[in-house]
Amino acid sequence: MRNDVQWRLCWENELQLSDHLELSGFLRKTYEPTGAFNGKQFAGGRSWAGARPEVRAIGYDVHGVAAHLGLLRRYIKVGDADQLVAELGLYGVRPDLEGLGIAHSISVMYPVLQQLGVPFAFGTVRQALRNHVGRFCRKGLANILTGVRVRSTLPEVYPDLPPTRVDDDVLLMVLPIGRSMSEWPAGTLIDRNGPEL
Repeated sequence: MRNDVQWRLCWENELQLSDHLELSGFLRKTYEPTGAFNGKQFAGGRSWAGARPEVRAIGYDVHGVAAHLGLLRRYIKVGDADQLVAELGLYGVRPDLEGLGIAHSISVMYPVLQQLGVPFAFGTVRQALRNHVGRFCRKGLANILTGVRVRSTLPEVYPDLPPTRVDDDVLLMVLPIGRSMSEWPAGTLIDRNGPEL
C-alpha cells in the first residue's frame, strides 16, 4: 500500500461513535458495488455486517479510511473436527488504492494473530477476488482452498428465510499461524456456527 497510509490496530471496545460512523460510510461505499443489500447492512452507523470483530486493522490517509480488515476468534467445525481460528473479514480497500492493499493489511494484522496464539486464520472471499487474493497467496503466507462449502447463520432472523445459509461458491483462504498447513483438518464443509464476520 502507499507509504502515506498509517495503520491503526484497535480492539472493538476502543472504537468511538465517530469511528463507527466513519467506518460505516467506508464499508457501505466499499460493499455497495457488489449489491445494493451489501451496502445497506452498514446503514445507520453500523460498522459490521454479521458478527462483530474483536480487532480491526484500519488504514488511514489524508482522505480518511483507506483500508479495513476485521478479526474474530472462534471455533469452526471443519468436517468433524472443531478448529480454533481467527476469522478475517470485512476486508475493504478504497477504490483508488485497489490492488495495493490486501497483502499489507494482513501483514499488519499478522503480529496480532501470533499474539492471540491461534493456529490458523481463515476467511472467505467471492470467486471474483481470486486473482486479488492469489497474489497474496503466491507469497506463501496463505493457501486458497476450493470445493469447500461454508454454512453460516444469518445475522438476523427473517420469517421467510431459513436461519442458515450455505455458500457453495466461495474461496477459502487459510493462513497457518501457529501450526503448519498440513495440520488443517480435512473436510468439504465448514460450519461457522454463527454469522460470518
